[in-house]
Amino acid sequence: MKNKELWLIAGVAFIAGLLVGLVIGDAKQNQSVQVSGSAVAPQQAIPDTSQLELLKGVIAKDPNNFNALVQLAHHYFDANQPMNAVKAYEQALELRPNDADLLTDQGVMFRRLGWYDKAIENFTRAAELDPNHIHSLYNLGVVYRYDLNDTAKAIDAWSRYLLRDPQSESAQNVRKEIDQMRVGVDTRLPH
Repeated sequence: MKNKELWLIAGVAFIAGLLVGLVIGDAKQNQSVQVSGSAVAPQQAIPDTSQLELLKGVIAKDPNNFNALVQLAHHYFDANQPMNAVKAYEQALELRPNDADLLTDQGVMFRRLGWYDKAIENFTRAAELDPNHIHSLYNLGVVYRYDLNDTAKAIDAWSRYLLRDPQSESAQNVRKEIDQMRVGVDTRLPH
């Protein structure tokens, strides 16, 4: 075989493998509930622009490919492209509107855009859908504390967070934050 033929076969095999992975991943995603929260950072970014274009192609052919939409949204999240991420998460949420992880990830992007009301809406909805979803409660506290300077609501959100995650390193940091905020807050708030 000639070198050109070998490269062509290798390229086709790579693309076929990626497409099979997306299809299998989408099938598995449809069969199971997503376990881990990814509010802090989605796990699978697509760093290569050729893979980004491939994902866009898959979505163009199959706009309901949930896995591809989520991967695209996560790519934009990690690439600090919040507007593109918000749109991609919106498409995925049209397919699964009650996905607490996606609502939280999109909320993080709303926050990055400065759309605090929308971020709060997403974090609140995620926490209502899954009361044990610690990432939504943590991020809700962040918006109230650092963006809106609403100490009482930050304490409330983080207190609910601590009920669900009392022992982690993040919990220790949250306790310190709450203690610092309580110095200037009405002492009648529950400790």
